This record gives sequence, structure tokens and C-alpha cells, in this order.
Amino acid sequence: MKKFHLTAGPSELYFTVEGHIQQALKENVAVISHRSKGFQDMFAFTISQVREMLNVPKDYHIVFTGSATEVWERLAQNCISKKSTHFVNGSFSQRFHAFAEDWGLETQKVEKPLGQGFSQEDYAIDADSDFIAITQNETSTGVQFPVEDIYNIREANPDKLIAIDAVSSIPYVDVDLTKVDSLYFSVQKGMGMPAGLGVWIFNDKCVERAKAVKANGRHLGGYHDIFTLLKNAEKNMTPATPNALGIYLLGKVSEDLLRREMKIVRSETEYKAGMLYAAVSAHKDLDFAVKEERLRSKTVIVIDVKENRSAKDLMEYLEEQGLVVSSGYGPNKATQVRVANFPTHSKELYFQLIDLIEAW
Repeated sequence: MKKFHLTAGPSELYFTVEGHIQQALKENVAVISHRSKGFQDMFAFTISQVREMLNVPKDYHIVFTGSATEVWERLAQNCISKKSTHFVNGSFSQRFHAFAEDWGLETQKVEKPLGQGFSQEDYAIDADSDFIAITQNETSTGVQFPVEDIYNIREANPDKLIAIDAVSSIPYVDVDLTKVDSLYFSVQKGMGMPAGLGVWIFNDKCVERAKAVKANGRHLGGYHDIFTLLKNAEKNMTPATPNALGIYLLGKVSEDLLRREMKIVRSETEYKAGMLYAAVSAHKDLDFAVKEERLRSKTVIVIDVKENRSAKDLMEYLEEQGLVVSSGYGPNKATQVRVANFPTHSKELYFQLIDLIEAW
């Protein structure tokens, strides 16, 4: 029996990926020189598709990294002058905060318990903070940070850099990038690709910040600072031998999503999320992990399993029917399940999931 992965990441491959991999092997993409004309053409194509898919402004830069985790390091190195503000309500937002502290930077930590989001009274940013880190979709807890709230934070803090972690909400989330300075994601979740590629989008304010940080004497590390990444990207290249297959697949999958039309991709995501949340609401042994509706993620649905039943039993039951979901994260491992809702997960797959949950 084929098993379908509705896991929070890595997740099911997008249905066109197998064919693209076969074509890539025929074209020797995996062994192409990253200094060749063929690679430059491939790089340029992928950038153009990502730019169109996410409506990236022309004056924003796009570079590739090994992962989204790497971007935390690059941001801490290059874009935080002295002090950063971190909205922390889960394991991944917590880890970026830890990166900043490891770099010896001052931090403001705005923290909420797992499963909770932030409200207007939480948005008081320290005056001496010059960088704001927001996890738009906390993969560990299924809490989203509404984009309207992000825009309000921008309006109140026009001179601070704002960086958005969109790892588990791209390509669903529709962010007006002119209202933030940086956005980053990796490909093994919503893009439905094998892991091993990060995408970092940033504007010239980030570059200027890095120049100032460097001028003040900070060593930016020995591995690919923002200037090295940007210098190579301007030539459609990477500083070191990259995940060429990943870059190729990102371009192709982005093209496929554009053919479906992003408004349809987003509306289907909302439709599937609505179905699953309705099923949870109707089930006597299940509950919403995120109590406030406006903060519930559309792409990582987290379900509380009540005490008289077991999250492990639910996971095993679904897997016996060919559907693999994720356990809860960290302290919620034994009491929650996490279900991904990415473009690769069809409505038909969700119909099957709903039927199984209703019968459990």
C-alpha cells in the first residue's frame, strides 16, 4: 500500500516532482557546473518563477542557502546591529532567538505559551531594538501570525528590519513584501520537494544594515555572508557548489503552481483546512490545539486528542489506512497530532482523511 505523507515536514512530494527528477537526470542537472551557462540559465529561470509566484518586488533580492535554519545564522550575522526582538510561541521561533543570543546580541523576547498567539498589547517593541523576527506559521504548534498584524507592526516600527519565517506557510501565505524586509523558507514542506534548499528574500535595507555592521568591526563569519551570496546571485551563480537539483525542481514546481494559479492554490488550501477543522469540531474525542480561530494555521493543523483516547492510536489508525501524519512537537508529542495541508495534498486525499477521522 502506498502511504501518503501529511506530515509537517518533510512532507509528500508534489505530484509533478517525480517526472521533473527524471527529466533533470536526463539533462545531467545533478552534475552541472555551477559556473556554467546552463546553470546560470537554470538559476535565472527558478528566480523568475519564485519572483512571480510570491509577487517579489523587482528591487528585492533572492538567494539560495542550504536550509532555512542557515538563514537564521545569516540574519544574526548580517542584519542585527545590536538588539533583536523575537516573538516566541513555539520551538522554531525559540531557536532563532537562541541563535541571536549565541551571537552575543541583546534580545527582547516576547513569549507566549505553546498554542497561543500574540495580540495588540504584545506589540510594544523596545526602542533600541533594530530587528524584529516573526514566525508567520509556527510549525510546532499550528499558530499563525496574521499578516495584517505584521503590517501593523511595520507601521509602528518603520525604521526596524522585519524578517518573516514562512517555512511552513509558503506558498499559501500571501505577504506584501514591501511591508517587510526579509522573508525566508525551505522547500520540503509547502513546496513539496526533497529537503536541502533554503530560499532567502531580502531588500536593500538588509544589505545596508550589513554594511554598517561590518564597518563597525563585526566579523561576519567565514561562510557566505550576505555580500558573497548577493555578488554571486547577481551573476546567476552561488558561492559554492549548490543543490542544483533542488534549484531545478524549485523552478519547475513554482511554474506548475503558477499554471494552477496562486489564487486557486490558496483557496483550495483554505477549503481543505475548513473541512478538517469542522471534522475536529464535530468529534467528541478531538479538540483544537489553537483555541483562537483567527490564529489557527491553514497549513499545519494541530489537533488535541482528549484524555480518553490516544494521539498515538490515532496516528497508527491513520497509517494503517495509508495516511501518515506527524506527532505533536516537544512537550505535546503524546497528546497532539499535526496534519499538513500543502498544495501537494489533494482535496480527494483530504476527503479520505475526514472520513477516517469521523469513523475513529
